Amino acid sequence: MGRPSEKEKSQAFDLEEELKKLPGRPGVYIMHDASDAIIYVGKAVSLKNRVRQYFQSSRNKGVKIERMVSQIARFEYIVTDSELEALVLECNLIKEHRPKYNTMLKDDKAYPFIRVTVEEAYPRVLFSRTMRKDKSRYFGPYTSAGAVKQTIDLLHKLYQIRTCSRVLPRDIGKERPCLNYHIHQCRGPCQGYVSQEEYRASVENALDFLNGSYKPVLEELERRMEEASESLEFEQAIEYRELLASVRAVAQKQKITSSDGEDKDVIALAHDAHDAVVQVFFVRGGKLIGRDHFYLSHVEGEEDSQILGSFVKQFYAGTPFIPRELMLQTEIEDMAVVEEWLGAKRGQRVRLRVPRRGTKEKLVELAAKNAQLVLSQDKERIRREEGRTIGAAKEVAGWLGLKEAVRMEAFDISNTNGFESVGSMVVFEKGKPKRSDYRKFRIRTVQGPDDYASMREVLMRRFRHGLEERQELEEKNLAGEYGSFTRFPDLLLMDGGRGQVNIALSVLEELNLAIPVCGMVKDDNHRTRGLYYNNVEIPIDRSSEGFRLITRIQDEAHRFAIEYHRSLRGKEQVHSVLDDIPGIGPARRKALMRYFKGLEPIREATVEELAKAESMNEAAARNVYAFFHPGTDAQKPQGDSPSEGSGGNPAESGR
Repeated sequence: MGRPSEKEKSQAFDLEEELKKLPGRPGVYIMHDASDAIIYVGKAVSLKNRVRQYFQSSRNKGVKIERMVSQIARFEYIVTDSELEALVLECNLIKEHRPKYNTMLKDDKAYPFIRVTVEEAYPRVLFSRTMRKDKSRYFGPYTSAGAVKQTIDLLHKLYQIRTCSRVLPRDIGKERPCLNYHIHQCRGPCQGYVSQEEYRASVENALDFLNGSYKPVLEELERRMEEASESLEFEQAIEYRELLASVRAVAQKQKITSSDGEDKDVIALAHDAHDAVVQVFFVRGGKLIGRDHFYLSHVEGEEDSQILGSFVKQFYAGTPFIPRELMLQTEIEDMAVVEEWLGAKRGQRVRLRVPRRGTKEKLVELAAKNAQLVLSQDKERIRREEGRTIGAAKEVAGWLGLKEAVRMEAFDISNTNGFESVGSMVVFEKGKPKRSDYRKFRIRTVQGPDDYASMREVLMRRFRHGLEERQELEEKNLAGEYGSFTRFPDLLLMDGGRGQVNIALSVLEELNLAIPVCGMVKDDNHRTRGLYYNNVEIPIDRSSEGFRLITRIQDEAHRFAIEYHRSLRGKEQVHSVLDDIPGIGPARRKALMRYFKGLEPIREATVEELAKAESMNEAAARNVYAFFHPGTDAQKPQGDSPSEGSGGNPAESGR
């Protein structure tokens, strides 16, 4: 017997029986829907008590959980030895599967560090995206990769620390010194020009700088600048002045926030009904080195403590650096377990605190205000975006008297002198392109540049395919599901006026479909001037968002068709209609194109003119002429005299 399908597994799942089997031990539970997709992952001190709560009708679970429970087809669980193990497993499963109903951290950022390889005889200062468990000294994480690179560059200039990857002292003297030595940004340890003790002293100064000790280097640079100026060495004085400005810029960013000199993260949030923003201040060595914000989705019905707890678990599961202390806006669920987990990751105790007074509370309040600001600004951006998209779609629907135009489809045809005609279908939903629903059509039944016939073929194939998919889904009792073509548009947009609209209407009538069809009418300068709908041209305001949306759709349909056509031309190189003529191979095709400079002059040429091209003979010329003039006698001499055949009007003499 074969293995049961996922659907059969769900149908065989007896909820009441499985609830009775749940153990009263810690572990992780995993909820699946009817298609066996994982929709929720959670942890529990007692699996028996926690999972049963979801299916108790007397409990007020909230809208989000009610919706999730209604989709559960089956669940499974993994027993662990402790709540801490359950927490670790929960974090890993959420990160791997990103379940639909878990509060999810949208951002997945890797913050940069400054790495000083103190374990080497001649240490280097490096940029690093990871914090390894080695003997190097790490500073960070920082929020700006650009700022980290500028700081490292400054340290190289100040302390002349090497950037090469040579193994020293083993490789001393084996190769010539690099450019950095010649421009005085390295003291040449690779040549033995500096002792290990002197070089180490420079590295110690760089470490002091990274720890926030700027005063000594500022005083030293000021002294050198004054000495160079007094000695009339103005170029060197300018170099010291620029270094001074760089050091002051770095020092200005390092604002003191506490006197304890500890590493800590300050975390606060703001949220509305659907989304949340968490603001984190990164404090290293008592100094604020940066801040960042993070978006979380699926927060409907969640309390602040639940949202903040989800963030802490997901964020610190992925970051290599754990500070000594997390200062939180509010207490989170399982604080003791999370503390234990973070302490195990860090290798020493980590404290989670909710400050109630003093400067620490003020810092948390500041983080909360910043989170609220980001959220409100984001909502304003979304509001403007909706004006460009959803609002514009509603405006178009209003012009046409339609209830809505959520989904709009536009079509275009592209060809070159009838070669490889292609069609494009672009889809806009809620005013935004839905590229996953774009489709390309290679014209099969139309010969030559007939845009109307080509458009008819494209539309017929598109809607027939959709109807066939719908029928297949109904036969499988999946009528509510959607295939690639089953969703029909609220509005069909044709790149043209009455002619294209009538083609579309005839196709829809033949297939017994009722879909509004609108033409995008252009002026003499090929710019959209109005919409053709129900035999009337409707003028539109060119300054409106609706007009801009129509223009974007029209341009996108044209771009997509051209792009597809170019790809086909690229694949088939110089294929043209000439390749379809008997006796015309690649050499004669190229010769004809070189001689006549285009397809239209070849179409209008006489047999005698065609025979003049290199590699051509009279028989090949007659074949070409007959191909473009079906029904004529190609055997008949073209022209009554040599002068008429060669010097007369080619268009007239060839007819």
